[in-house]
Amino acid sequence: MSLLDKKAIRFLEKYLNNASPTGYESAGQKIWMDYLRPYVDTFITDTYGTAVGVINPEAEYKVVIEGHSDEISWYVNYITDDGLIYVIRNGGSDHQIAPSKCVDIHTKKGIVKGVFGWPAIHTRKKEKEEIPKLDNIFIDVGAEDKKGVEKLGVHVGCVITYPDQFHILNKDKFVCRAIDNRAGGFMIAQVARLLKENKKTLPFGLYITNSVQEEVGLRGAEMITQTIKPDVAIVTDVCHDTTTPMINKKVEGNTKIGQGPVISYAPAIHNLLREHILDTAEAKKIPFQRHASSRYTGTDTDAFAYSNGGVASALISLPLRYMHTTVEMVHKEDVENVIRLIYESILTIDPKKGFSYFE
Repeated sequence: MSLLDKKAIRFLEKYLNNASPTGYESAGQKIWMDYLRPYVDTFITDTYGTAVGVINPEAEYKVVIEGHSDEISWYVNYITDDGLIYVIRNGGSDHQIAPSKCVDIHTKKGIVKGVFGWPAIHTRKKEKEEIPKLDNIFIDVGAEDKKGVEKLGVHVGCVITYPDQFHILNKDKFVCRAIDNRAGGFMIAQVARLLKENKKTLPFGLYITNSVQEEVGLRGAEMITQTIKPDVAIVTDVCHDTTTPMINKKVEGNTKIGQGPVISYAPAIHNLLREHILDTAEAKKIPFQRHASSRYTGTDTDAFAYSNGGVASALISLPLRYMHTTVEMVHKEDVENVIRLIYESILTIDPKKGFSYFE
């Protein structure tokens, strides 16, 4: 089976194109669960919307493979008397890319279209131009005044997303908003599909976990790890391609799309589990890169590692260009190789041995 056949790409496109802002992930989770359903035995869901497909739910030893399902967005924060909308962040939304972007405002009446307006170049002071900032970017929905905005169903607290759609650039680059990190949910779903279609039997319970609210502090992972209580967690997220302009490799490291999955080093990364993954990559001839994360990874790995008295955790990242923009870009081969690396790594996990330093 091709790792990225037409069925997989159709799912990826549908999944990415659906809006899934932090706190409002349920519609995307339903798409993900519908795809995953033939490949798992049962599902676990929690109060805030994390979804988990489980293989071998009765097994005592539990292994998590995890991604997160939410995307960055904005909230309506203030509506002026003239009918213009000021915003605050929901996650790490980038104020500098906002001007001239189209937006979808989610209301009880449905989607309201708008644009981030910006003064024309002719009207700006040449000697000292204002740069986009959180306090000067604004949305125009074409209303005459505040009452006109409210009549559309827009109010303080409405969530705002970008409508940019999935496309493939130059045959092997996937481009869309929210590849961070619905690519993770896609890849772990493909691992479950591979296990089913290759008729693999695992000696442990596998928990394919699509967490919510990562973009606001790893909150979904914090909650679901207390429910699952895993022994091992292999997390997948995105990391930066540092080869594009204006990125300092001395600070950010040296990783590039097309060069393979990125395996992280950090205090939260369990050394034995990481070495197991590295050994697997070398044995299966899967290309990989390395990245050092200093004090913390900034991903759901940290939430799993430091839960339940300590969970052996590791991070396999998908290198990505232009993070937290609407043109996030990854390489098709990296997506395939992250899937392969997770798949091959879990096949050789031995519950009897585990990952203890002292046994």
